[in-house]
Amino acid sequence: MLVLEDGRVFQGSPYGADGETFGEMVFNTGMTGYQETLTDPSYHRQIVAMTAPHIGNTGVNDEDPESARVWVAGYVVREPSRVVSNWRANRSLDDYLKEQGVVGIAIPGTRALTRHLRERGAMRAGIFTAPSEPVEDLVERVRRSPRMEGADLAAEVATTEPYVVPAIGAKQFTVAAVDLGIKGMTPHRMAERGCEVHVLPADATFDQIMAVEPDGVFFSNGPGDPATADVSALQGVLRAEVPFFGICFGNQLFGRALGLSTYKLRYGHRGVNQPVQDVRTGKVEISAHNHGFAVEAPLDGPFDTPYGQAEVSHVNLNDRCVEGLRLLEGRAFSVQYHPEAAAGPHDAAYLFDEFCEVMSRAQA
Repeated sequence: MLVLEDGRVFQGSPYGADGETFGEMVFNTGMTGYQETLTDPSYHRQIVAMTAPHIGNTGVNDEDPESARVWVAGYVVREPSRVVSNWRANRSLDDYLKEQGVVGIAIPGTRALTRHLRERGAMRAGIFTAPSEPVEDLVERVRRSPRMEGADLAAEVATTEPYVVPAIGAKQFTVAAVDLGIKGMTPHRMAERGCEVHVLPADATFDQIMAVEPDGVFFSNGPGDPATADVSALQGVLRAEVPFFGICFGNQLFGRALGLSTYKLRYGHRGVNQPVQDVRTGKVEISAHNHGFAVEAPLDGPFDTPYGQAEVSHVNLNDRCVEGLRLLEGRAFSVQYHPEAAAGPHDAAYLFDEFCEVMSRAQA
């Protein structure tokens, strides 16, 4: 049984581990990349419903995870694949969820669930494999579970010890990457471009960041409410005019460091099909997203910040949400989406090249 906090109930079949779980109910519109979704730390404390009707076709392998474990709190699918049909797979998705202790459910009404969330917004939910209590009691338990607003979660998913991802080929740059829930493909994309990436814990201070002697600083994606995060280290980076690049949660923290506010989206952007426009060129990119919060910023031109003028660099063509920020005279920029996009699309991969160009100009 899937129980939403507003009292809506969906019946289904157990999928994955038995038990019960609670989290924010969200949906993902991607038709591919479920393994990357499951292992994305940004999904910490969220129950994810997949809108693609058939999930599990390609099974699970050991090469595609974005982190060392599954982070979703629960998983909702329509029709689990009965057969694994990919030569790279070494186990089924169902077995993987059981192994990781992830409680899931297969329901015939994922479309109805998605429409419900689009109309009423993301909300708390619970999955119960063998509920023994009245539905009213289950709803009340869901309502007592934590909200995403005000949740400080980055430190729960980030590394506790620094580590280094070496450059692939000749080293050209040193990057200090603050792990707020980083995906494994992100430092790999930088390493492909000659970056030696020093991954630091979420609570890294300005001094700890600068101790790496970085050519550039990167802030990653991650879960939780950006209003809870300390942006003093990032403000120090901006004052020092060290090249900066942020994605997703890092974009939200960049906005807060510039003096902007953040807000919770009605149901968020999660999937691999979001159209984003670069306001400088007019070019449209189809991009991968996973965020429930966004930055509040003027869309009608540059605005003042403590570090000089800035502007919104990218907007979402579906809802005009802010999808990127940049300093006009500085060396800092960010986007709200995922240019590493391990499962595709790769329209935004050029942003890593742009980061390298900014670092190269700063070295000159």
